[in-house]
Amino acid sequence: MTTPSIGKRIEKALIAANMNRRELAVKAGISQPTLSEIIADTLPAKANELLAIAAATGCTLTELTSTPTIADRVQYASTPNSGENMRRMREQLLHFMELDAYLDDQGIDVRA
Repeated sequence: MTTPSIGKRIEKALIAANMNRRELAVKAGISQPTLSEIIADTLPAKANELLAIAAATGCTLTELTSTPTIADRVQYASTPNSGENMRRMREQLLHFMELDAYLDDQGIDVRA
């Protein structure tokens, strides 16, 4: 079984977010032709484009890039009535942790 390409993952994220390519391009701040080329896998996505697409579709960077998931390694505790706020906080935490891991993988030091 082969791993889906980034373009196919972006297409899946579009469907899950109930968006079309034009809406995603506007929300992510990427030109529509560039987005179409990224989805077609004819243009590699830059890190900032992937981050913008992830944020616009509500998915994580890991979901788009298929790197090992941080979400699987993160443990957290919540009260039974934490509800929606806890879910949103967890999603934001995972976005930040994935960004940190991605920057580490790319050798980009952001601690300076």
